[in-house]
Amino acid sequence: MDKLAAIRAFVSVAEEGGFSAAAQELGLSKSAASRQIAALEEALGAQLLKRSTRSVRLTDSGYAYLERCRALLADLEEADRAVAALHNEPTGLLKINAPMSFGVSHAAPAVAQFMARYPELQVALILNDRFVDPYDEGFDVTLRIGTLEDSSLAARKLAQIEMGLYASPAYIEKHGRPRGPDDLKSHAALHYGKPSAQSEWALRGVRSSVSIRYRLCSNNGDALRVAALAGLGIALIPAFLVRDELQKGTLVALLDGFEPKPIDLYAIYPPTRFLAAKVRLFIDFLAERFAGSRP
Repeated sequence: MDKLAAIRAFVSVAEEGGFSAAAQELGLSKSAASRQIAALEEALGAQLLKRSTRSVRLTDSGYAYLERCRALLADLEEADRAVAALHNEPTGLLKINAPMSFGVSHAAPAVAQFMARYPELQVALILNDRFVDPYDEGFDVTLRIGTLEDSSLAARKLAQIEMGLYASPAYIEKHGRPRGPDDLKSHAALHYGKPSAQSEWALRGVRSSVSIRYRLCSNNGDALRVAALAGLGIALIPAFLVRDELQKGTLVALLDGFEPKPIDLYAIYPPTRFLAAKVRLFIDFLAERFAGSRP
């Protein structure tokens, strides 16, 4: 027996005053409604309705049970409305993690626009360039640039980040302009990443990655941009970091036709079947904001 369905049938019969009207309201046959209530009475061990050929009346037990059932169904309806509201309107705290440079230039404006759309939402936007475990540190959404090595992560690809090779005119005047990927081996590289004995750059039009000798490595793109402006070497960094410098001529793009391959931007989120509205809507918002573009 579906007890909830039987309770609905009982309440409907009591309020409509008969099986025919109740069955029509519930979309059941008269006999199906009657069977549901009979099964409910059997489970309760009490008669709820007095039936005759002309009418249906509540017993004393039926009156008492009816009031409790009405309250139960009202509470259930209210619970359904509350869950629907949470599903469609984000509330509470949304914790977001993003890389520092991308966070300032792209994530922060996106978060501001998202918060304007949903005024009941509270956001904690944490920007850093260290590798974070989103689950251990309690982030709802983590924006990550690059290859995802952990296959257990639930992730959605949002966009591709355009990359480039950049140096200052002073560096080029002193060390010359590289004409091809192999020339990079003799130049000072400004490398994004961790210190390692072997560092490589993946470029378009080149079958294998190019080995480079870095003069500076950093986990922050802005730090590499500053070093490039100071004439310390050639930086491989996201294009969005140097748009102003390219317009001013303080940095120039190198190796046309052999530019670095773009890297992916992902939103990482809890691997659950039902995402909270705040997480689902924010990821959808970011996907729409970055659709068809390369930040």
